[in-house]
Amino acid sequence: MIPLKPTLLSSVMLLAFTNVQAQPSPNLYLQGGAQPGATACVACHGADGMGLAPAGFPRLAGISADYLSKQLHDFQSGKRVSPVMQPLAKSLTDQEITAVTTAIAAMPAPEVPAINRSSMPASLGEKLALRGAWDRQIPECVSCHGPGGVGVGSAFPPLANQPAMYLTAQLNAWRDGSRHNDPNDLMGHIAKAMTEDEIKAVAEYFANVGHKEVTP
Repeated sequence: MIPLKPTLLSSVMLLAFTNVQAQPSPNLYLQGGAQPGATACVACHGADGMGLAPAGFPRLAGISADYLSKQLHDFQSGKRVSPVMQPLAKSLTDQEITAVTTAIAAMPAPEVPAINRSSMPASLGEKLALRGAWDRQIPECVSCHGPGGVGVGSAFPPLANQPAMYLTAQLNAWRDGSRHNDPNDLMGHIAKAMTEDEIKAVAEYFANVGHKEVTP
């Protein structure tokens, strides 16, 4: 074997080290990113990615990687505001965002029971979720977010099993304009047409839809 010259050897070692450093940790969700501000997701969103309802931290498990990536980039740019998430997102590299959102999307999502939309809604929240209030241009939530609020593709995240506190906060953010990072401000128009009681009711409905018997 031909020995490498010192300068060539140093270059090869530097390149190898750079390549290792460029790869994000496989345990970003559990350990956080390379920068100090990129804290581990598990601290707020739980080991199973199901969130912490009492604190209003949302569940992430099973959500589309593309949707999550967009939200993190929106936090970075300021299109979406959060005193917790903005500094964290700004501490992540694009590679780290890809790695962690891919890992989160692969986490098992909770099962949501089949829902019979033909029966009469039993509550205000159920009515809004399944029927909407078309007289005020409020479509039923499931028309975009899928059956039972399970989410559809990368544009419409799941609502089922999200903490009521989180859903209420997001609807109020759409309503007051502090959140406006969706195409054509669709959610802003919907939330502005809803009353405080309606926001609370529909948030409670989706927070509990996966935890109760629903007859198909």
